Amino acid sequence: MIRPPLRVWVWTAATLALVVVAALLWRGSDAAATSSTTARPAGVPSGAPAGAVSEAWSAPGDPLPADVVEEGRVLTGSPHGIRALDAATGAEAWHYSRDNAWLCGLTATDGVAVAVFRTADRCDEAVALDAGTGVRVWTRNVNFRADATLTSTDRIVLASSPTGVATLDPTGNTLRWSWRAPPTCELLDTGAGDAGVAVLYRCPGDGPVQLRLMDGFDGDEHWTRDLVVGDRDDAVLLGVDRLVGVRAADEVRLFASADGVLLTSLPAGPDRAPQQTAVPAAVLLSVDRRLVALDPTTGRQLWDAPATGLPGEPVDDEERVLPVPDGDAVVSRDATNGDEVGRSTVEDLPAGGTATVVGGTIVLRLDDRVLGFS
Repeated sequence: MIRPPLRVWVWTAATLALVVVAALLWRGSDAAATSSTTARPAGVPSGAPAGAVSEAWSAPGDPLPADVVEEGRVLTGSPHGIRALDAATGAEAWHYSRDNAWLCGLTATDGVAVAVFRTADRCDEAVALDAGTGVRVWTRNVNFRADATLTSTDRIVLASSPTGVATLDPTGNTLRWSWRAPPTCELLDTGAGDAGVAVLYRCPGDGPVQLRLMDGFDGDEHWTRDLVVGDRDDAVLLGVDRLVGVRAADEVRLFASADGVLLTSLPAGPDRAPQQTAVPAAVLLSVDRRLVALDPTTGRQLWDAPATGLPGEPVDDEERVLPVPDGDAVVSRDATNGDEVGRSTVEDLPAGGTATVVGGTIVLRLDDRVLGFS
């Protein structure tokens, strides 16, 4: 038998070594640790909720986007990734997960889900996925603290931590601007809305809590106001849409977005934390088991109605019909005057949620889970 030349043995050994090294590198790579699927677009669902509905599905989420419904999908977070669910059935439509990274924050706007992952001691990788299909739109490296969280509004993703904020373009991968709290000061709360980016912060000593509104696209300061509260920690930002809302101690204060003038204040109520949202016709506050509609320019009260939560996106294209949780029902109300225009009774409807109608399904976002009623 003729033995192969030595160079053949050397080439064979080298090839085997390369294969082993490649396999080891693959097993430790981000690609090997990433699991993702995609789906067809959700399409426009037909129909409307029945006159009486009950729970059809439930899904946990931590974190959850403020607006869980985007492009007809319901988005939920988990320690290592994102799932998009079919709104009617709760079945998974697509997912994106990273076994070697931890999800810092998740938000949804402008047709995309934006997530930031932590791979070591900082939240350092951002990804945007088409909310309807799960197809990747962009990725980029970032340098956020390990305790960063995400919120968003139209064309703005806001990353927040106790020391500052930064904004991202949700449909591109541009890091637009960042702001750090003054030295030795600490951020209490942050928010983004059509009025801009607002921050609440406190500094050492006996001075007041500061409320500052900045431009959402370039970070320029619009105004800063002092907030006098009984306990300096007792201040929470409620919303930055049309009016800037703050719960300070035992009242809700609404400030004009143009100049920071205090327009109105309301008792915060003892039952649950107030919530705020906005539609073109009004700024809406869920406070003390009522939904209060305010003029977005003057802060004048337009109407109020019973409510145990907030409406999500309006039901109609004209953005006038609001799905309002109210005890054992989701009531459709006219945003301009509060009149009831429809009703679906809901078996075991939890209080404190945000209701969104997707075709014949009512999707209710709670702090730690999402429910579908049909």
